Amino acid sequence: MTSFTTFYVSQVIGKKLYDDNGNFVGIVKDLLMDANKSQHTSERPFLIGIKIKNKNEFIYYSSEGFSIEKKNGKIKIFVARTIELTELDMQKYFSIKTFLDKQIVDLNGKKLVRVNDVRLVTLTYGTFVLAVDIGIEGLLRRIGIVTPVKYIFMLLGIKIPSKFILWDDVAAIDFSRQNIKLSKSYAKLQTLHPSDLADIIEDMGKKASASIFSALDEERAADVLEELEPNTQVHIVESLPIEKAADVLEKMPSDEVADILDELEDDKVELLLNEMEKDTSQEVRELLSYPVNSVGSIMSTDVMTFKEDDTVEDVLRQLRTEKPEYERMYNLFVTNDKNNLIATFSLRDLVISSPDTKISQIMKPALVSLLDYQDLDDVAEIVSKYNLLAIPVVNNNDELEGMIVIDDVIDDLINKRRTNK
Repeated sequence: MTSFTTFYVSQVIGKKLYDDNGNFVGIVKDLLMDANKSQHTSERPFLIGIKIKNKNEFIYYSSEGFSIEKKNGKIKIFVARTIELTELDMQKYFSIKTFLDKQIVDLNGKKLVRVNDVRLVTLTYGTFVLAVDIGIEGLLRRIGIVTPVKYIFMLLGIKIPSKFILWDDVAAIDFSRQNIKLSKSYAKLQTLHPSDLADIIEDMGKKASASIFSALDEERAADVLEELEPNTQVHIVESLPIEKAADVLEKMPSDEVADILDELEDDKVELLLNEMEKDTSQEVRELLSYPVNSVGSIMSTDVMTFKEDDTVEDVLRQLRTEKPEYERMYNLFVTNDKNNLIATFSLRDLVISSPDTKISQIMKPALVSLLDYQDLDDVAEIVSKYNLLAIPVVNNNDELEGMIVIDDVIDDLINKRRTNK
């Protein structure tokens, strides 16, 4: 007789269960897991009970004394005693079968995968989820044909590769239909780069993607929302409560917000703008007022401006205080008291200058600028000709309105290419 220390869900579901005296008590229908069991296990779900069926009655057994043995090629499962579970308990625990065929995030591979089987381990202090099986072998095991298929493949010199993901590298189980959230698992998503997380969310179903996005903190949510495709951005914003959506949008550049709102219904746009902070809302309204194919429609109003008499130390102090996104530092602008654009200077100019140097000594005339109502088709040529990362945008009175960064130019060209296909 062999005792199992590791086993698969597919090996126990549908098998006979015996008590500690060896008496048959029923057929295993499910395993109940506690996702919040912290002792000994870190974040691994803990086996708390076994659901069995005896005739037409469902009974729950404690995981106490749980063991699996194999004798004469047959698996026998043993437990010690029954337990009564309240409705509250049932809400706290979840079914191991919930994992099967669901999407999970492989944190190492940074992609969505589907669970074909679940591997558990029994130690002296309990039974825990060890890994998920995402390979073909797991699927064959589930339908009960893994042994003959592996034998045939062996004769052909083919090996079925095993594909496992340790539980520590699993996040964001799609429990959208069961309305279960594993908060610890969701928290792991915070470790992914926003663009990787955006790719994962785009591959998910609508309900699951909205659920995952809602679990992110506002800063991370804003970063991820910027990386999503326009249609997914719209879906996410529409799925969020107005207050939550407004809070996330406030943490994004105004031009990005305007692009998203431009795709929403007018009533929804107005509700969001009214919920947002006044200054941010006003900036977005101004951007939305520009024609679709104008420079102003994709410019960023979030620019860094300084005066001629400021010193390098003054500028560095402000940069340390504001901690701007890197796009804002492509170009730093010099304006007068009427907000007229005078000149530009770069981060390199700051770094190589002494702290007491006046900005007037390192600034360069703004030789190239765009008008806010200028046609967008002119932008790509100018960026290419002058090899610029950012171009200032002014109005007819030469007042600085914002800037266009090369990222926005590329995005606009890509979107046009997709539209013309």
